[in-house]
Amino acid sequence: MIRRPIFLYALCGSQRRASTSRRLLEALRRACPDGVTIAICDLIGDLPVFNPDNEGEKTPPQVETFAAEIRKADGLIVSCPEYAHGIPGGFKNALDWLVSRDEVPFKPLMFAHASHRGDLVLAQLTDVLRTMSLRIVQDAFLRLPIAGKSDETQAQMLLEARENGLLSASLDRFVRAIADRA
Repeated sequence: MIRRPIFLYALCGSQRRASTSRRLLEALRRACPDGVTIAICDLIGDLPVFNPDNEGEKTPPQVETFAAEIRKADGLIVSCPEYAHGIPGGFKNALDWLVSRDEVPFKPLMFAHASHRGDLVLAQLTDVLRTMSLRIVQDAFLRLPIAGKSDETQAQMLLEARENGLLSASLDRFVRAIADRA
């Protein structure tokens, strides 16, 4: 049982509105148990290119807003496709803005992966996020291979995952890991 409201912030590695990664995050948001809220970040595509000369007092307002949302979150959910065997540039740029800040160290993180492949990006993200001192909750890992399927098939798979408890089970494991460390 959840004792206090839990706020999760979801980061999508794809900036396409109709991306499968975003659809998976939206399905997770609809599957939230009582007391849990998921907000999906819409700021990543608006962040300027990272430049260490623009940190500190020169940090752009968009970055400050992004960092403030990260700070408020009890945990992060990352859903990221693999582009050319790697992390999409815009997403890596967003992570770079957080490297020398204090919002992310030890924050719990859950992966939600929308493809049957993409293990290279998962390995790269794991390395980068652990370097940033995020706490990856392996037990909450969710893989639902909807990428490459028709819109209708994706919708059906997401509905089935919600109805059979796959989405809520991953969220429950993640929320428990957050509550256990609180």
